[in-house]
Amino acid sequence: MKKVAIVQSNYIPWKGYFDLINSVDEFVLYDDMQYTRRDWRNRNKIKMPQGPAWLTIPVEVKGKYFQKINETRISDPDWAKQHWSSIKQCYSKAPYFKQYSARFEDMYVSMNEEYLSQVNFKLIQIINDILGITTKLSWSSEFILEEGQTEKLLGICRQAGADCYISGPAAKDYFNEDIADEMGIKVEWMDYSDYPEYPQMFGSFEHGVSVLDLIFNVGPNAPSFMKSFKK
Repeated sequence: MKKVAIVQSNYIPWKGYFDLINSVDEFVLYDDMQYTRRDWRNRNKIKMPQGPAWLTIPVEVKGKYFQKINETRISDPDWAKQHWSSIKQCYSKAPYFKQYSARFEDMYVSMNEEYLSQVNFKLIQIINDILGITTKLSWSSEFILEEGQTEKLLGICRQAGADCYISGPAAKDYFNEDIADEMGIKVEWMDYSDYPEYPQMFGSFEHGVSVLDLIFNVGPNAPSFMKSFKK
């Protein structure tokens, strides 16, 4: 059975995003969809001494109400150096920062990507490699997109040769499982509850921060604090 997930690209996503990637055979970045402001596409949280703080990639949005994620341009060429400075300031004393910092620093310091989607893709690739995730990554632009929210997703699944579509729980609000039944595609829903806590810096535990927090704090043990990896 081939399993596929289809999700918009996010900036340095949280651990649940990578659990979803690791749960499927092919992960399709759904960046043909409309860019949404104040969302996870261009921002995420890191845990600083004073609490979770946003890191936001500045993008061009003025007057661009219907632009797609993969059409969204970055508006400040210096954003990457600023983000790396914040990450280093926050995690330089974390147990595994030195072990992994060079890979991220090289990418941030040399970053010259013009489009948000490309930045997200690069970082997802690096994090997948660190976590040992080998799932195939594809773009929705590689597929013919059908009309209708559910039909678009299942059309991609069918073209990818998938027998099973795995989705985050938020899609239950609009996804029509009857159509999936008619097409013979099984639907499974991710469960993001009951994650174990891991050793974390700076006060009370926070699950909803970037996976960078997990990587820098527990290093090669990161998969043991995720749900999709065999224990």
